[in-house]
Amino acid sequence: MEVLQFGERWLHFLAGITWIGLLYYFNFVQVPALAAAAKDSGGPGGAGITKYVAPRALLWFRWAALVTWLAGAGLLGSNFVAAFTLQGASAIIGLGAWLGTIMLFNVWVLIWPNQKKILGMVSATDEEKNKARRVAFLASRTNTALSIPMLFFMAASSHGAFLLV
Repeated sequence: MEVLQFGERWLHFLAGITWIGLLYYFNFVQVPALAAAAKDSGGPGGAGITKYVAPRALLWFRWAALVTWLAGAGLLGSNFVAAFTLQGASAIIGLGAWLGTIMLFNVWVLIWPNQKKILGMVSATDEEKNKARRVAFLASRTNTALSIPMLFFMAASSHGAFLLV
């Protein structure tokens, strides 16, 4: 059983690195680069990124989010309900789990459906694409902001919970 939990913990850890790493890539590298390319070319720029890189990165992004959440939920085990109801010693990890849950929701319900419109994977009018850009942008920036406290509470649950008492 310890080997299974060890594997689950590493899966959670590696998927989380992938998820948060891609989140930071999108917000700090790709979005500014595409804006600069559009300004430089006088129109939509970065066709290679939007056609080849972004769809693949979004595939890894959304599935890493789901695997991270599922592995984390599995690690909570019998403490799952206590964590999500913020009871006792599980309250600290529960705060991190709630933030991760909100972030997972943003990925699958707000970011991904809107990115499909932006990237032309589903048909959308220019007005729908503009609205989709705003929703995906705000959800992604929200996730970036939530990632720091989420990581803090995740780490604090086993390394420094005394800080919150």
